Amino acid sequence: MFKLSKAAEYAIRGVLYLSGKEESSKPTGIEEIARAQSVPPAYLAKLFQTLGKKGYVRSVRGHEGGFVLIKRPEEISFLNIIEAVEGPIFLNDCLINEGFCSRDKICPVHDVWGEAQSRLLDFFSSCNFKELSEAGIKKKNELRE
Repeated sequence: MFKLSKAAEYAIRGVLYLSGKEESSKPTGIEEIARAQSVPPAYLAKLFQTLGKKGYVRSVRGHEGGFVLIKRPEEISFLNIIEAVEGPIFLNDCLINEGFCSRDKICPVHDVWGEAQSRLLDFFSSCNFKELSEAGIKKKNELRE
């Protein structure tokens, strides 16, 4: 089964929360983000350190500290956050690099894996956090009605 790690899921949820903040320049505490997204705070803090090193969030120290997005939500794709936490996505070993699998030139399944991976990466690249945040707000409003 192809499945994202909890780390990637939690990182996505944390970035999604920050993307929906009206005052995007004001730091948000890790406890607030974790509580709102049902994520363990210590784990999320560790993930945000990784996202900070990759250039997606910035830590602000002090009493009013927390995390802020470095980039605008529309500049951050779903794929960016997954790869920041997990590294590149490969649906099968034969796609890691040309020649990794001795059968990649003759195997028709290799082409299927390649096409599926290409479509998946394109789709994940096309999903940005501004759109995801707006979709989340819309879903919450529909539930209230």
